Amino acid sequence: MAGCYVQEGKIKRDAKIRLFRDGVLVYPRQEGAFAELGSLKRFKDDAKEVASNMECGLTIKNFSDISVGDTIVSFEQEEVKRTL
Repeated sequence: MAGCYVQEGKIKRDAKIRLFRDGVLVYPRQEGAFAELGSLKRFKDDAKEVASNMECGLTIKNFSDISVGDTIVSFEQEEVKRTL
């Protein structure tokens, strides 16, 4: 479990994420791929989302090498229907 601080926007439990270390993509290693959150907690309770300027704890599925200073970027994909 990594202790985190949400600087901007919000992070949701079902969001896709990428982990950067010193500006370099660390996980997932493939460009264009996304990882998934394993858990998202706020004060030892499971959380659906955490807003900006709040602390939280999170894990990443199939990855445990999170270090101090890493940056986690969260993405939410939204499908928009085409109109003519």
